Amino acid sequence: MFAGVGTAGAYHAGALRALHEAGVKIDIVAGRGVGAVTALFAAVDGGARLWDENGFWHAAAVAPLYPWHPWLRLFARAAGLAVALVLVPLAFMALGLLVFPIDFVLKMIGLSGRGLTGLYLQLADRAFSPAGLPTWLPRLAVLALGTAAALAAASAFVRTVRRRERGPLWWRMVPAPLAAEPTIERCWAVLWDLVRGAAKVRQPEPAELARRYAELLAENIGQPGFRELLVTVHDVDARRDLVCGVVAEMRRRSMVQRPSPDDEEQRCAEVLDLSSDVNRDVLADIVAASLTVPLATDWHALRFPSDGYWRGETHRVGDRPGSLARLVHELIGLDAEQVIVVSAAPSGAAPHEIVPARLDGRGRIGEHVLALEAAALQDALYTARPSGVRLFVIRPEHNPVGPFDFADAYDDRSDRRHPLGELKTLGYEDAFRQFVEPVVAPSGERVGMHR
Repeated sequence: MFAGVGTAGAYHAGALRALHEAGVKIDIVAGRGVGAVTALFAAVDGGARLWDENGFWHAAAVAPLYPWHPWLRLFARAAGLAVALVLVPLAFMALGLLVFPIDFVLKMIGLSGRGLTGLYLQLADRAFSPAGLPTWLPRLAVLALGTAAALAAASAFVRTVRRRERGPLWWRMVPAPLAAEPTIERCWAVLWDLVRGAAKVRQPEPAELARRYAELLAENIGQPGFRELLVTVHDVDARRDLVCGVVAEMRRRSMVQRPSPDDEEQRCAEVLDLSSDVNRDVLADIVAASLTVPLATDWHALRFPSDGYWRGETHRVGDRPGSLARLVHELIGLDAEQVIVVSAAPSGAAPHEIVPARLDGRGRIGEHVLALEAAALQDALYTARPSGVRLFVIRPEHNPVGPFDFADAYDDRSDRRHPLGELKTLGYEDAFRQFVEPVVAPSGERVGMHR
């Protein structure tokens, strides 16, 4: 079971590689957040496309993931240009604070010549003349502000057309700070390279590719290299988690018809069997929803099948760190006896290990997301204890890379830059140290003794 956001997928890739090399038999792969992408590849024996040099987590390819929202970048640039134009007169005045002391020092050492002061005064006279700054500076400033206002209005119009929203117009002009679309496109591009093989065929639309993937997985479950798949996202409008998966026929009834703690109807509202023809088209929306980040990106709009429980309604869906406990509960309901949980969220810090807070925007969002991840993992482990299922956790003791540090990150402990590639290596080493060596190796020795 893989959990996390953003760069956590690189840690997943390293851990999955270690389990693969150790020969660990995996029956079901599950995930939430970017862990859904890891599970998507692992279910069709495509884990190598996650960790190899030209795979999903190639450093140069993932650097543009989760950028600032395009509308927000354009608005900030236009507004910044307007502010810069207004500050031009102040810049001329600030230049004088440098020119006069420098000219005084030059005169003291006998290099006065014509003098910088005279040149500066001539430049100031021309700049502030009626044909200079007072003429074209206000026009450019108004043009820049008008461009920023037009961009904000266009953003509000696009959001209104896409989905009905409530609230004043000025709030509609403010988009979510980050964009998840590049990450979604990256996921389907790499998955298409895996599915198409050596054929030079144009990549289909995500909905068609998701349908082909679901058909491929449903038809080959039980074959070598294919595993059952379980993913969870959160339905914001219905205020409940959605459980989606492709499982073996013998467990399909347990996933779809197993009564929930409340009633049978709630189970129908929360479970989507992706192996059925009705729900296969939903997989593309489920993956997109898994890659959204609460508050940091816009929710993804999911249109339910017209003949399903929700009768074709469109709901906002996205990731929720707390749904990790729900995912554990679902695996227990499918009679899982052992669960390996892989998370890039480090364990709690000890005294005198608190690092300084991040001041950059993406860093602040990442710190908030990472804190929620760590708390969700602890809650999931706590709620699973009474079930008796064996839980093995693979997680780093220290992870300096934030969820959105796709280029690199500064490590306070080692006083150096920590590239994303080292996060894959860290996941590989942690998987061997925390699971393969203490669990797999001793179990193999005991099997040999029994024989």
